[in-house]
Amino acid sequence: MNVDNKFSQDMLRIQSEQIGQRVDAPNERKIAESKFRDEFKQKLGMTDDNDVVQFSNHAIARLQKRNIDISKDDLQRITSAVEKASAKGSRDSLVLVDDLALVVSVANKMVVTAMDKSSMREQVITNIDSAVIG
Repeated sequence: MNVDNKFSQDMLRIQSEQIGQRVDAPNERKIAESKFRDEFKQKLGMTDDNDVVQFSNHAIARLQKRNIDISKDDLQRITSAVEKASAKGSRDSLVLVDDLALVVSVANKMVVTAMDKSSMREQVITNIDSAVIG
């Protein structure tokens, strides 16, 4: 098993655990999100919260439903694309990485949804002000 595949499986496990949690109290939600973010940053080797592109629960669910694996290299390319969009003043951007399309809230550095090549067919993507090919 290669490192990227292992990394992708680890991230999906973490994301599955996050989605599977029923978090009702605001403090419990913050603790769960913090735990996920810390483990995510550790896997990426990032130390600053501002360096980490995060995934909404909706985006995580789409990744799982569509069996999309994101490698460490993909995450670094997505982060770089979001930084470029931010530098140009974008608010909501379509980020294209190989056969993957992500809608990202640039200000929040939050992936809102994700699609693979087969899911992009005949789709209309709205409410974006930029596109970055990463």
